[in-house]
Amino acid sequence: MSTTTRDVSQRDEQLIALLRAPVRKALAERAKTIRRSLPPCPADARARHAWLRSLDEDQERRAALLDRLDALCGHIAGRSAPGYEPGAPLPAAALEEADGFVGETFAALIAEYRAHRGVSGG
Repeated sequence: MSTTTRDVSQRDEQLIALLRAPVRKALAERAKTIRRSLPPCPADARARHAWLRSLDEDQERRAALLDRLDALCGHIAGRSAPGYEPGAPLPAAALEEADGFVGETFAALIAEYRAHRGVSGG
């Protein structure tokens, strides 16, 4: 049995529908954990700049990862994030960040999605 482009496209759509919520949940949970480990971040830009300058090296790395995770969560939810293709419902970076934070079933679906899309693992 041969696979047509339409079949792959339909399967990609199915995989996206199955993966969108669990990937976003995994990223959001990671972000929540990181957010709790950092000093409270102020909302306004000037105070946030001062906050960033006050962090030690490890906290800076976690704050950068937190920004990345927040951007990816927003992107998956439909709010395009800078640096990610606007039409990509599940950017490779989101799948990479979800690796190890989803169960075996979803990990297998991620692997299948990557195979369909020609995206290598992290």
